[in-house]
Formats: sequence, structure tokens, C-alpha cells
Amino acid sequence: MNLQKTYTALLTADLAAAESWYTKLLGRGPDHRPMDTLVQWELFEQGGFMLSTSDEIAGRGVMFVYVEDLTSERRRLKGLGIALGEDIEGNYSTLAQVRDPDGNLLTLATPPTRPFPPA
Repeated sequence: MNLQKTYTALLTADLAAAESWYTKLLGRGPDHRPMDTLVQWELFEQGGFMLSTSDEIAGRGVMFVYVEDLTSERRRLKGLGIALGEDIEGNYSTLAQVRDPDGNLLTLATPPTRPFPPA
């Protein structure tokens, strides 16, 4: 398999409301509207994020993202009305979680403090 790009896709009941919530979370609006049931953000060259009202495109799920500074993100999001849960100390990162209006789980994490063990 020659992977070129991956997208996280989450299902939403109300695309406009979800777009607004994720615009706050991500700090900017979506990059593309390929169809009436889908909006997508290009997050970096090999990956992006999609919201859809079509369960043929997306399912309820989780999104896990590393952020440079969890404390700063917590403050920024709190100012936008998005409250992260308490810090969770992991073996490699500190995590904080929040559910979007549709119940999808979003985990923000600090970059790993050391390399993961090989698979």
C-alpha cells in the first residue's frame, strides 16, 4: 500500500453546528466542501479531518491529536466555551479529553516524552 494521505472522519447530526464547534477548536474554518454532507480541513500535507452527516462517509469515533502545549490549548479552548476534562497522566504523554456535540471523543495530548517501544 502506497499511502498518500489519511483523514479522520467523524459523523455529525448537524453539519453547520459541528463546523462551528470544530472551527473554534481548530482555530479556522474548513478548507473544502466537496459535497453538501461533508466539510474537510487540510491539517498537514499527509493528513486531514472531515465532518459528515452521511454514515456512508463517517462513523462515530475518536480523534487523537498531539498539541505543542496542552496548557495553552486548554486556556484557548476554555475562552471559546470548550472545556477539556482534567489532565490524564499517561506513560508517554499528558492527555485531556472532550466530547463534541455529537458525542465523538477528542483527545489532546502532549508530544511523547520518549519513543514508543517497537511493534
